[in-house]
Amino acid sequence: MEYRRLGRTGLEVSAVSLGTEYLIDISRGNVVSVIHEAVDRGVNYFDLFFAQPKFRDNMGAAFAGRRDKVLLTVHLGSTDRSGQYEKTRDSRLAEEFFEDALRRYRTDHFDVVYLHNSDSAEDFEALTADGGLLDIAKRLTRDGKARFVGLSSHTIPTATRAVESGEVDVVMFPINIAGNAVPGKRDFLAKCARRDVGLVAMKPYAGGKLLTAHRKVTLENWSSGGGDIEVEKTVSLTPVQCLAYVLAQTGISTVVPGCKDLAELDAALSYLSAADDEKDYSAALAGFQKYVEGECVYCNHCLPCPSKVDIGATIRLFEMSGGVLSAKMKALYNKLPAKASECVECGECSSRCPFGVDVVGKIRAAAEVFEPSK
Repeated sequence: MEYRRLGRTGLEVSAVSLGTEYLIDISRGNVVSVIHEAVDRGVNYFDLFFAQPKFRDNMGAAFAGRRDKVLLTVHLGSTDRSGQYEKTRDSRLAEEFFEDALRRYRTDHFDVVYLHNSDSAEDFEALTADGGLLDIAKRLTRDGKARFVGLSSHTIPTATRAVESGEVDVVMFPINIAGNAVPGKRDFLAKCARRDVGLVAMKPYAGGKLLTAHRKVTLENWSSGGGDIEVEKTVSLTPVQCLAYVLAQTGISTVVPGCKDLAELDAALSYLSAADDEKDYSAALAGFQKYVEGECVYCNHCLPCPSKVDIGATIRLFEMSGGVLSAKMKALYNKLPAKASECVECGECSSRCPFGVDVVGKIRAAAEVFEPSK
């Protein structure tokens, strides 16, 4: 398993983790088998937003005796009404279900408490108002019942506000290849990286549509105004390709695919042993025709480089930096196998790029930021 740092929390999380949406309304035996297999194969981060008693009891049984090996989350504002999911902003009810989660998961704390499912400006303001759920989440961390505060969202403006507020340590946001060119996405990802906010990528398969024969994929609430975006899929995709795309994006700490059984879990974890050609998602990007011409997607189709520059990683760090040389960005840059200034500007990389990127220009710009004395 590959592990990554979850932003300023300092927690080390498995790159491929587990969403649990598809483990609701199935047998306890199936739940336990999936969770145990995931933990045994190195998965340590689990997103748990459902509040239904049966679901929580099944998960509590699955994690019994393994709590010290896993990082568990809970969503403040996710409740249950007569066996059905319901979102609430009622402080008393939200805290009641938080305490219920502690009991049913047989734990004394959660590693991340999320402000659940906030998309609109009005909702975010309600969450952060005096006496709102943010105040409860902060109190829970002071009391030792939670370690860090997060927020889950589907809209870039609200997720960005959360990052800029300085109040949340982790953001959970939908990231998948179908939304590659969603306006504002790149800026949002870079801002998370600069602010050292952990970024958990949900919906890597776009609700499973990327893995089916359906040609139309609807991205709900992903436009800057909160509306839907519809894109067309022209090539088939595998779980490995979908996860490879997500994990190549700026600032992603972990991705949480949903897996309803051992076969789907194995398909997701096969990413870890997949060959480079199995991870190659470039044809899918071209098929969607939703990438922006001239934007690097860090696929490294431009390699090999005669100077041994890791072009994708160098450009990613440059774009993460926003043109500002911070100590963190400099430390990451110094770990690269070759410096941008070692580029001889042969131009072969630009000629090989399938997306029309001015690779030489970006590498030159990276050298100016990271090696100002050159």
